[in-house]
Amino acid sequence: MSENLTRSKPPLSERVEAEATVVAVRGELDLQSAPLLTARLDALTAGPGPDLVLDLRDVSFVDCSGLGVLCRTRARALARHGRLRLVTESPGLLRVLRVTGLSGVFELYPRLSDALAGVSRRDSASTAAG
Repeated sequence: MSENLTRSKPPLSERVEAEATVVAVRGELDLQSAPLLTARLDALTAGPGPDLVLDLRDVSFVDCSGLGVLCRTRARALARHGRLRLVTESPGLLRVLRVTGLSGVFELYPRLSDALAGVSRRDSASTAAG
């Protein structure tokens, strides 16, 4: 049981890059790990104009608690005239976002460099097609 609890807590690392705070999340984003992530993201969105990039490329699982954390963070950032960007190419996470109707709500990026440059998945597709 304790192995499960340890495994489900996502390690977090953060750094400032291109004037945005990049938070790399690893592991499972679920009921067990959500409080830790919520506390940190609440702190990062407490001030005016937060600019957050959540790097979710190393997240292996997201449940409804994890989606709640993402939605809460987005709402807090926007309420303070800030921004939240998600970095992921995970077919599973992208499918969950699509099925729940959240894929059009979040700024989604396939690569960290795209998120920092502000080039969205839609912009990348338009550029490739044109």
